[in-house]
Amino acid sequence: MARIMPIDERSLTLAAELVRAGELVVLPTDTVYGVACDPRNADAVDRVFKAKRRPRAKSLQVLLSSVDDIDALGLDLPVPLDRLSRAFLPGAFSPICVARDECTLATVRVDPHAHPARTQGIRVPNSDDTLRILRATGPLAASSANLSGHDSAQTAQQAAADLGDAIALYLDGGPTPGPLSSTVVASDPHGRDGIAILREGVIPQASIRETLHDPQYGLGSRMPM
Repeated sequence: MARIMPIDERSLTLAAELVRAGELVVLPTDTVYGVACDPRNADAVDRVFKAKRRPRAKSLQVLLSSVDDIDALGLDLPVPLDRLSRAFLPGAFSPICVARDECTLATVRVDPHAHPARTQGIRVPNSDDTLRILRATGPLAASSANLSGHDSAQTAQQAAADLGDAIALYLDGGPTPGPLSSTVVASDPHGRDGIAILREGVIPQASIRETLHDPQYGLGSRMPM
């Protein structure tokens, strides 16, 4: 039977121990439930793909408790995603970062034919429960907590029905807003407004582009994050 626990000090301690041991956990976010693991543990990352029956060609995001964690992971936010992140993080916004040579994340996407060749999607969820979990566990590699092709889970029980005993612990934070996932955006010097919207989710494309032209955040802004 799946191990489902409410989010409290006991379950947070257990979740941190399990992540360090290379196990998989399920957690709520501000969109849907996610299945997560230590992003530096290649074996654990492989098990996320196996549990979901997800093609390896699809990447995993890394969830952070703060944008301040980006640099420590060996990642950089390219222009203009740095400015968009000021507007939309924490929230359902997933910018694609550039991974520096010293980045040790097992989730980095490598494409020798692309520029940059090493990239990593990140997100800072706008959820007190999720941020509380991330402060206990540290950054987590994550994907939606469902079998590939199934609807994204909006409760721990729905996630457990799909993933079962492949997950060591389900952290139950109640129903999530879902069903849409985050909006994924990459920097693209040849694209409109210097970006490419790889997946339109909670934040519509129109809002992304309007923000880029907002003097507070946009194309003419030189304000730091």
